[in-house]
Amino acid sequence: MELTVEGQARPEGRKPRALRRDGLVPAVLYGHKGTESVAFMIDCKSVETLLKQPSLGNRLISLSLPDWNGKTLLREVQTHPWKNDPHHLSFFSVENQKKVEVEVPLRFVGTAVGVTKGGILEALLTSLKIICKPDAIPESIEVDVAGLDVGQGLQVSDLHLPDGIQILISPSQLIVGVQESRATRTARG
Repeated sequence: MELTVEGQARPEGRKPRALRRDGLVPAVLYGHKGTESVAFMIDCKSVETLLKQPSLGNRLISLSLPDWNGKTLLREVQTHPWKNDPHHLSFFSVENQKKVEVEVPLRFVGTAVGVTKGGILEALLTSLKIICKPDAIPESIEVDVAGLDVGQGLQVSDLHLPDGIQILISPSQLIVGVQESRATRTARG
């Protein structure tokens, strides 16, 4: 499901604090024309709805501005230090990008054999940085742990990835493993 956000032109010289008092959140769009950026504003309710979406950092967002429409990724959300209200959003255009770098969450499926024997499943990574086409960004990468016994693990090279996805860490990096629990060790010992 694609997300859609409508932005409004930001009046010249209008202070961010005044925008926020009026229920608007300042935002900026990068990457649509080289190094040029566009400052705009979004209704606070729209921002709240947007920020409730899962996997937001790797989902395409259709951004509609008065003089530009296109596909973007939300790259940064700045929040108030203690109120946690959104203060500023940064979007990056992927319209002209052949490939983009995103961080995709890992989704562990199955019950490891070693866990049924009293072991503990230990996830060393919960997401992976990848490079792929903007229209091929997966919501998550599935990691099947069902075959893991105590003392075994899965590396990045063990993943079954869709075509066109390049991983940005070492293939030998351990993702998940099943460790012997302390209770199992003392019962044996």
